[in-house]
Amino acid sequence: MNVVVPFVDLAVEDGNTDSMRATIQQALVSARIGQRDWAARRLPQRLKIIRRARFLIAEEAASLAEAANDLRQRPLAEILTAEVLPLVEACRFLEREGKRILRPRKAGSRGRPLWLGGLQSEIRREPHGVVLVIGPGNYPLFLPAVHAIQAICAGNAVLIKPGDGGSRAAQTVVEILHRAGMPRDLVYILPEVPIAAESAIALGVDKVIFTGSASTGETVLAMCAKALTPATVELSGCDAVFVRADADLDLVVRALCFGLRLNKGATCIAPRRVFVHRDLAPELEARLRSAALERSPIVNPLLTRCVIDALVAGADLVRGSIPSDGRALSVPIILSGVAPSMQIVREDIFAPVLSLISVADDTEALAFSSQCPYSLGATIFSRDEVASQALAAQIHAGVVIINDLIVPTADPRLPFGGRKRSGFGSTRGAEGLLELTIPKVVSIRRGKSRRHFDEPQLGDSEMFAAYIRAAHGRGWGNRLAALVKIARSLRRRQARPDRI
Repeated sequence: MNVVVPFVDLAVEDGNTDSMRATIQQALVSARIGQRDWAARRLPQRLKIIRRARFLIAEEAASLAEAANDLRQRPLAEILTAEVLPLVEACRFLEREGKRILRPRKAGSRGRPLWLGGLQSEIRREPHGVVLVIGPGNYPLFLPAVHAIQAICAGNAVLIKPGDGGSRAAQTVVEILHRAGMPRDLVYILPEVPIAAESAIALGVDKVIFTGSASTGETVLAMCAKALTPATVELSGCDAVFVRADADLDLVVRALCFGLRLNKGATCIAPRRVFVHRDLAPELEARLRSAALERSPIVNPLLTRCVIDALVAGADLVRGSIPSDGRALSVPIILSGVAPSMQIVREDIFAPVLSLISVADDTEALAFSSQCPYSLGATIFSRDEVASQALAAQIHAGVVIINDLIVPTADPRLPFGGRKRSGFGSTRGAEGLLELTIPKVVSIRRGKSRRHFDEPQLGDSEMFAAYIRAAHGRGWGNRLAALVKIARSLRRRQARPDRI
């Protein structure tokens, strides 16, 4: 059975949310049945299906890019490089590394406490069960698909709630997975409406992967808290760019223009706040003023309000314009003379906007940057790699890139996630794959001795205290004295077997 998106959407339009909820419940029941069989398959069998899916994605890359272009009308070349290519690389990463990452790990005897002699333990990774993937609208193919495929690799079933305009991309990926041999009762596509995700959480999914705004993340986490459902959330960004005094301005300008163009500025780790050394600030402003950037209109009330407030507070408009009606903006918007206290550098504005903030040094840049509640990614531009590494160590963010922008995060080996209001947990990479599993410890005690089952005897507390000092005390003299006390306690214990 597969949830047919148009049918469920029609039920919502008619106001019949009960029908949609019943359909989702049916999908959840079927997914649980399918997941048990899927998890029982050996991992190499699951990886073979992912490998076949990768081949099919490569063969149908153009049609996948078309399917991911329902809403935003982006250049197909951009979708191929920003969504399809990272997706197939993520599949190949699982094929190469999935077995190593998910294999059971034996604890071994090294480091095992002396009093646990004879114990052998193994840490196994098991799937959560049914994972709900709530996708965004800005990258409707790559983000939901890579989360779903990682979940499948780990042995889970998946419900996908696409973002706005993401249903066709999700459906296309699922059809490819079916053709690759994935069972049909393993992945279901829900309608795009928010109540679909709410219903799935209330009905009892086992894990939620959410990508979206911080405000929506608050709502999702509240629902998860009520159901005690674990979640990984990648939320809003307001990313910082640190332009040090020795930066290559040609590279900086190219990077910032790329960040403004990519997906029309609708990228969570696009540059928003540019902390530029005051010696370079005038030249950077002049270069950005004359940079070749295509203008387009946008209606974004939050951005309009923030731009007007910044201009009133003393900022200057480098690029862009505000028409007299106050509604539509001409983007990209570039402001200079921005203060770190202004709202425009404290909001998750999903549009092509840059705020230039002049700073005296790295210390001031870090102090200004920390005032923003979002902490997803950051970029440093500098010719001094040692100084850049030192600065990166002080930046509170999930990812820091030196002398590049956005693209390095597509490396399938790397985890991705934010801090503060940018979310928590990791997706992608080994860490993201492990988040789609639950650790289970299996311990075996061999031999017949089970002294810990016996009732304590008189003097045992003194012996245990001495053992702790012998094993963990400071200095060999102190530990040797403790060993002597243990020996005396053991002799008394053997001579006086009475219980307390």
